[in-house]
Amino acid sequence: MHVRSVAALLAALALSAAGCGGSDDKEKSGGGSGAAATETGSGETAGVKEADAASADSAKGSVTYCTGKDTSGAQIESVKLFNEAAKAQGLTAKILEFPESADAQREQFIQRQRAKSGECDIFYSDVVWTAEFAAQKWLLDMTKIVEGRKDEFIPSTLETVKYDGKYFGVPKQTDAGFLYYRSDKVDAVPATWQAVYAEAAKTDGIVYQGAPYEGLTVNYLELAFAAGGKVLSDDGKKSEIDSPENLKALQFMADGIKQGGAKKSVTTYMEEQARRSFEAGRATFMRNWPYAFALGNKAKKIKGKFKVAPYPEFEGGGKAGILGGHNLVISAFSKNPGGAVKLIDFLTAPEAIKRDAAKYSLAPTLLATYDDPEVQKALPFAADLKQAVEQAKSRPVTPVYNAVSQAIYKNVNAALSGQMEPKAALEKAQTEIDKALGTF
Repeated sequence: MHVRSVAALLAALALSAAGCGGSDDKEKSGGGSGAAATETGSGETAGVKEADAASADSAKGSVTYCTGKDTSGAQIESVKLFNEAAKAQGLTAKILEFPESADAQREQFIQRQRAKSGECDIFYSDVVWTAEFAAQKWLLDMTKIVEGRKDEFIPSTLETVKYDGKYFGVPKQTDAGFLYYRSDKVDAVPATWQAVYAEAAKTDGIVYQGAPYEGLTVNYLELAFAAGGKVLSDDGKKSEIDSPENLKALQFMADGIKQGGAKKSVTTYMEEQARRSFEAGRATFMRNWPYAFALGNKAKKIKGKFKVAPYPEFEGGGKAGILGGHNLVISAFSKNPGGAVKLIDFLTAPEAIKRDAAKYSLAPTLLATYDDPEVQKALPFAADLKQAVEQAKSRPVTPVYNAVSQAIYKNVNAALSGQMEPKAALEKAQTEIDKALGTF
């Protein structure tokens, strides 16, 4: 991707549909009161403050961990265990939960960063937000911390915290979508998406994330990429969303609803609505993330009656997955960056990542975790998951990603809900994406 200048980049963020707003130079100065004095690097993020690993063991006071709604319970348990371990040091942590929607979580964080608020020391940041937050100088540079552990992580997960040659966080949880299916209703996942939908139409259908939010961008791109489509040109300057390949994928999704393969209600579903529908026995297939596996095994109606499989091929194309997950980033305005580093070290330690995987079926970012017998027992699909994460494609890396994603999910949702024809939806998305790209 070609990026011209800091000023132009900030203009793009100011004008994006996400409402990133008109930040002035003073706003982007960064640096909470406890941040390391060293300013790092050159390029767009020159002058960002650097997290100081040495300050972690002497840190005291409190740390606030901002995250989305903890539906699995993994974050709550980890913070509880941290407080027990760090009590003698005089350090405590608490969780501040944001709304379930990823877009709402992003806005909550942005509001605090614009205000230079130190309320969030750490943020559980979606992998697609790194470029935007780093470009605004809202995050501490964690390059030295990450480089000391690089060999522990799956390489694709490290790419999600990298921007302008620096690492702005530590991978906490990765993700690659899977197809869940009722093993008491179908013997196996058919070989193609087309066959899946045909089988779904004969049974109780398929549910996925079809509401107008980030989850739909992921769901759509999984099919569009499998069909051979792209979002941006190789140089990142132009949109290529309006293509025959992308139209084939969108037409397939729209027809799937019209023909009864997918529930009409999917146009309002996020992850949790899809999960609850599947757990209630109202669907034969479900597209969702690995976290739903552990929860499904606690649901009375489907416990022992479902399995998980990698995605099938898109007829005439191939297979594709989208890399998801979250990273732990430190706010440039944190009042306790040393405590934040200490908490991140605890949350990303091998034992914590193993617990997240074995107990909560959260996809590990650490390579060794996939070989652990307890994890393999808890996640029978661990080998497939590791391969999926290693091979998954990233969403477009651009500081105006939010505007790009909004153009995709709003127009795709309009096509799925019958408000627009698929071709018209992609034409509109193309115009909106080009407009956003043209501002930087």
